Amino acid sequence: MPAQGTDHVVMGHGSGGKLTARLIEQTILPALKNPILDVLDDQAMLPLDGGRIAFTTDSYVVTPIFFPGGDIGELAVNGTVNDLAMGGAVPKFLSLALILEEGTPLFDLERVVASVRRAADRAGVVVVTGDTKVVPRGSGDGIFVNTAGIGLVPAGVRLSAQRVSPGDAVILSGQIGDHGVAILASREGLELEGEFSSDTAALHDLVASMLAAHSDIHAMRDPTRGGLAASLVEIATRQKLGIEVDERAIPVDDAVRGACEILGLDPLHVANEGKLVAFVPEVGAEAVLAAMRAHPLGRGAVRIGRVVDTHAGTVVLKTPVGGQRVLDLPFGESLPRIC
Repeated sequence: MPAQGTDHVVMGHGSGGKLTARLIEQTILPALKNPILDVLDDQAMLPLDGGRIAFTTDSYVVTPIFFPGGDIGELAVNGTVNDLAMGGAVPKFLSLALILEEGTPLFDLERVVASVRRAADRAGVVVVTGDTKVVPRGSGDGIFVNTAGIGLVPAGVRLSAQRVSPGDAVILSGQIGDHGVAILASREGLELEGEFSSDTAALHDLVASMLAAHSDIHAMRDPTRGGLAASLVEIATRQKLGIEVDERAIPVDDAVRGACEILGLDPLHVANEGKLVAFVPEVGAEAVLAAMRAHPLGRGAVRIGRVVDTHAGTVVLKTPVGGQRVLDLPFGESLPRIC
């Protein structure tokens, strides 16, 4: 665990946990503060000619760059599409910037670029601009990818953490932890019981189905770095709301749960790349659940909890044995270089 008072960047600053939040809130936001950035959703909503566009950017430094169920190219496309989709936007255009380490096999680059093209075609987006840089051997780690995305926001759609309200149902699209455990097992060559595969997927079609079932969904998040815990705690703390979650309702594959127990990990803190959590007014919860379960990427959708007007800023888990515990963010970096 890194010292809290460190004056240098440490790996924990990229964890999606407490150090990440501290870095953003104490170093980055004060320098760049403005009303659009201060919302801190997965994307920025920008007015344009009477409508709105969603704009987002992300960087990918996952290691290894090829892993069970995907690779860094597919991950970059799907992750950027999902950040747009969490705002209800229809993804349209992407940029692609590559930082290549000297000595990287061109065959690996060709595989990654081909994967980008396939993922973009599946998602219905177009890569329209980009950049390429090369750094000396030892100054990088093979291939890093930066993307930006633009999407169109349909009229009437207003998804934002600022709209989460007491009484909202908390709905999860399926089992958690698959991506993080697949990366870790592949990276370390672990021989664990069961087969592990990343859940990387583009979620915009699932989101469209959900909005068609109930247009007034309040907010969505894709629980990537920091896992489901980071998404729930972030909204509870920033919106000063309480969230109550039934831990027994959260689906985790048996093999993933077993691997987490062996490795000392909490599945709630493990990254996902093809799941979402939605905050839905109770009046629309059942319709949204039905729409999700009718979609291939939402067949395992479940209601896991609710937003309350007590214990503001805190996520409380009801444990399998009937007790309660407070869900918090990890301080350090349990799984670095996960996306």
